[in-house]
Amino acid sequence: MFLRTCLLAALVSVAPLASAADVVTKPEAEAMVKKALGYLKANGPDKTFAEINKKDGQFVDRDLYLVVYGNDGVVRAHGANAKMIGKNLMELKDVDGKAFVKERVDMAKKKVPFWQDYKFNNPVTGKIEPKTMYCVPEEDMIVCGGVYLK
Repeated sequence: MFLRTCLLAALVSVAPLASAADVVTKPEAEAMVKKALGYLKANGPDKTFAEINKKDGQFVDRDLYLVVYGNDGVVRAHGANAKMIGKNLMELKDVDGKAFVKERVDMAKKKVPFWQDYKFNNPVTGKIEPKTMYCVPEEDMIVCGGVYLK
């Protein structure tokens, strides 16, 4: 009985460690956006957008994926939902009514990297969750990668 109790305690104490590895961090999101910007400079937009759009590509990691918007709100690349590519999402609102793409485009006009909070569907869990998105304005576009806040 003592051995069974110790084994159960050991399993329970390891479980949070395993799930912690699945949580994407803000530094990981920033690093992926910076990696994409380097890829963009080396390979140009067409090749970069194609790579971002690959669900199993180098710009997708767990629930972290990249999205590229034009300064007009049109999606140029989307790592989680190819159906969004080419759509103007300027009027898209989250569940709280926040026009987050419009806000993102407005924030990008300052030409400095920023974090933005809103709520969005997590492609891994299928649930609406709080999210914070790291975005870097680059020429006529905004390159973003986000972290779901659990």
